This record gives sequence, C-alpha cells and structure tokens, in this order.
Amino acid sequence: MNVQSKEIKIAVVGLGYVGLPLMSEFSKSFDTTGFDISEARIRSLQSGIDQTNEVSKKSLLKIYKKFTFKAKDIADCNVYVVTVPTPIKRNKSPNLMPLNKACKLIGPLLCKDDLVVFESTVYPGLTEEYCVPLLEQYSKLTYKEDFLVGYSPERINPGDKKHNLSSIVKIVSGCNKKSLNKVNHIYSKIIKAGTYKASSIKVAEAAKVIENTQRDINIALINELSQIFNLLKIDTNEVLNAAKTKWNFHDFRPGLVGGHCIGVDPYYLTYKASAMGFHPKMILSGRQTNEFMPKYVVKESISLLRRKKINPKNATALVMGLTFKENCPDIRNSKSFDVIDILSGQLKKVDAFDPLVDSHQLKPFLNKRTKLLKQLPTGKYDLIFLISPHKSLIKLGPEFFIGLQKRDSVFFDVKSALGNSIESLSL
Repeated sequence: MNVQSKEIKIAVVGLGYVGLPLMSEFSKSFDTTGFDISEARIRSLQSGIDQTNEVSKKSLLKIYKKFTFKAKDIADCNVYVVTVPTPIKRNKSPNLMPLNKACKLIGPLLCKDDLVVFESTVYPGLTEEYCVPLLEQYSKLTYKEDFLVGYSPERINPGDKKHNLSSIVKIVSGCNKKSLNKVNHIYSKIIKAGTYKASSIKVAEAAKVIENTQRDINIALINELSQIFNLLKIDTNEVLNAAKTKWNFHDFRPGLVGGHCIGVDPYYLTYKASAMGFHPKMILSGRQTNEFMPKYVVKESISLLRRKKINPKNATALVMGLTFKENCPDIRNSKSFDVIDILSGQLKKVDAFDPLVDSHQLKPFLNKRTKLLKQLPTGKYDLIFLISPHKSLIKLGPEFFIGLQKRDSVFFDVKSALGNSIESLSL
C-alpha cells in the first residue's frame, strides 16, 4: 500500500467519544467507514443524532451512509483504526475484552500490506504483546512481513470545544519506519497542530498512560490538601488563588476524579509494573486518595446536617450534575453515582438530576432507592450536591439553588462553581 491518499481506505472501529470525531475528520481526506458493534448506535448516527455531542448533526448527515455495524462493510479497507474503550475490572485490573473483540473482528479481514493503528490507552507493551498475536492468529498473516501495526494514543477531551481533535498535537508511532511513515501520513492530513513521531510503539503507549497518571496524582495532592485546610478552617480555593500567583505553581483544583481516563489509566500502568516485580507506591496512593473523595464529601455534609440538628435518617437530598465533568454528557465512571449510593444508605430519600443526559442512560447506574427527576421542586431538600456544574445549571443563578432548599439546609458546591454567591460547602 502506498501512502497516496486516494488509495487509502480507512475503517474506524468503535464510534464513541474518540472514534466518531476521528471518523468525521478522516472522512474529509480519505474514503472512511465508521464501524461499531452497537446497531442502535449506528442507527442513531445515521439519523444525525450523536448522544456524545461531539459531532454536529450537519456533519453526521454528510457521512451517514458510511456508518455500519456489519463487519463485511469494512472488509475492503486497508487501514483499521481501533478506538475501543479500555476499562478496568472490579479488582482494578485491565479489562481487555473490547480490544480482544476488536482484534478478532479485524484479524479475518486483514490482507497483505494492511495497517492496524490502535488508539486505546494501554500499558507499555500491550499492543505488541497482546493485540498483535491475536491479529496474527485470526488473520493467518505474519506481523511486519504481511501486515503492519501503529499506535497513536487518543487525546480527546470530551466536551471541550476549544481543544478538539485537530488542535491537539498527535503522537504517532509504528512497528518500523514504513509503518511510522504511513501512520504519520494519515494523521498529518487531519491534525492541524501537527504530529510527534515517537521512537517506538512502547514509547507512545507510555507517553499516553503517564499523561493521565500525572494528572491523577496532582489532583490527589490537592484533594489531600483540601482536607487539611478544611480542618484548619481555611478556604482551599483562596489558598490556591494565592499560590498560583507564582509562575511555576501548577493550578490543579480539588474534585471527584472519574471518567474514562484519569480514574482508570493509572491502574493499567501499575498492573504492568506489578507484573514486572515493581510495586508502585505514589501512583496507588494517589488513586486511593481520589477513590476516597466521595466518602469524604458525604461525611462532611452529614456532619454539617447533624450540627444543624437535622437527623440524616429523616433528611432528603438532591444530587445534581451526574456526569464525570461539566458540560459533557459522559457518565462513565462518574463519582456522582458513588455519592448517591453512599447517601442512599444514610438518608431518607435521594433524588438525582442532570439536564444533559437522557433518563434511559442514567437509570442503569442509579440504585432503586434513588428517583431520577425531570423537573426540580422548590423548598424540598435538606442537602443538595452540585457535582458537575453544567453551564445550563449555573445560568439558573444562586436564587434558583436557594429556592430548592429547606430552611437550614446544606448546599455542597463541590467545585465552588457559584463562588461566594451562596452559602455552601466546597472542596
């Protein structure tokens, strides 16, 4: 396969937050087909509806004929870009089933000189140690001789319209010089910010996994500091605002760390490290701190309820903003559900509300004791949590949130989104 654009036929496998924007951009320069195993997802995209809000209806309708859930429709492609999720199991070990299924799907379709590029976040070495043997097994072809493999880690930031796919430098890598050049060629067509050629697939894998590991540790430090400052009766945000006046201070803020990356990727790295006989301390300590935060915010709010002479067993609570971050409908690994579960075991009633997420998506994540609301009643709640402060919620103004509360109630503005405009707890 030459690197002439007209000869390249790309299949993007997995059309979620990462795959769909990628497929949309590739379609502008190459013959591109988007594949997903979910027929419902494909039907939705074909009708111009993207529940992730990453690609506009106008853009979708331009390429609606290029979406498929049938493997035969991507059999004539010669570049396969894999963008499936890499979650973790309950024991925090990597769940490689999505990658496993993708390799088994692509393997039988591979032909001589085809290229497979992985974008999914993994531990260093996984692409060649795990994915390549599966591709060889199911294709009956030989790695590097018959087909090539590259790795270009995703850097999508869900809900971020400023830092989008084309404006973020793309790391590219390949199993040899030929594959690196091919990977670099196709991504250079769509990435305005440019590409960075990593020296190997392992280097690219490691670069990606440490991006989120570093962020996780930094947030864990601030979360720990916020607990200390709370004991000292100091406002954490005031401390951070003062500290960031120095040029080399890194302005991380406390919060509930969820989502598909930051709360997951460190476990991939520590899993591999442990398998090699090295047992990380700092990374896992940071993870432990961040995993504890839902319990901490509930503990603090319950404590204040009691100081206000409100019996938690008779109290009602509302949790607002259920996604893992503001202005984004992504609920993967959202810690709001942990908060709800803990509250449900201690309070009389817990309601939930999020204007950005459809109810059918939320219900599987809510326990039976929690009621999902479409409209918010006034003057009903002893305790209110604002976890992900969507713009649509903040625009309602402080008076709206005050109106939801009973007298002497507790308002926990987790990210201090409302500032001093309302009496509240915050991290």
